[in-house]
Amino acid sequence: MISPGTPLVLVGAGNMGGAMLSGWLDAGTDPAAIVVIDPKPPEAMVERLANAGVRCEASAPQGVTAGILMLAVKPQIMDAVLPGLKGLVGPDTVSLSVAAGKTISYFEERLGGAVVRTIPNTPAMVGRGITGAVANAAVSAEAKAEIDRLLSVCGPVEWVEDEAMIDAITAVSGSGPAYVFYLVECMAEAGRKCGLPADLAMRLARETVTGAGELMHRSPSEAETLRQNVTSPNGTTAAALSVLMAEDGIQPVFDKALKAAADRSRELAS
Repeated sequence: MISPGTPLVLVGAGNMGGAMLSGWLDAGTDPAAIVVIDPKPPEAMVERLANAGVRCEASAPQGVTAGILMLAVKPQIMDAVLPGLKGLVGPDTVSLSVAAGKTISYFEERLGGAVVRTIPNTPAMVGRGITGAVANAAVSAEAKAEIDRLLSVCGPVEWVEDEAMIDAITAVSGSGPAYVFYLVECMAEAGRKCGLPADLAMRLARETVTGAGELMHRSPSEAETLRQNVTSPNGTTAAALSVLMAEDGIQPVFDKALKAAADRSRELAS
């Protein structure tokens, strides 16, 4: 599907688009089969594109029909961007969106044809993201496999059949990194209140969360098992968990928080 004749066209080379592009190049994708459209790409990306020999344009070039048209611009400017891209869409083009709150029907109305809607997350920038994805009926099995390959350079891809699930995916993994970062902030502040210097408390919290994440990444055990392995009966961890796992502990807070995120995702799509 991706060739110089029907290239992969990336619209937007910012954080997410740039992460995907770097992953494709590192994975050996032919630079001649990629066209980037971005009027003001980051300076580091300009250098990377030039060194790799990837074509970069400020607007949609004439005479190009995309095999895959990846839309990696902010949802707030999507209305302004899409009209200038219609000339890139042919009968076999698949439009691939990473924009939150923009539905499949939104892109069908404006670009037509095959559409894949995805929700990646920011750890994609270090190759440790996860992406939720859903395709409309016009996306062939071949195209879906190719898109899966492209998205996988930044981490696993979870396909769903029901687009309504994207709102919940947004709440769990799309917004999820912010919850983890805030957890680090809370742990560090609690450590400061226990008597630690603020900078030491932050280093301890930050390394603990990243280390625990790496352990979970490498271990075949479930999160519950890993938690139990750390928890000695009547020990310090058990004392903390008795608070976190109480009826008024962290679970009801997460229930409320993720529902708020999912509700907002639905509002943005309406």
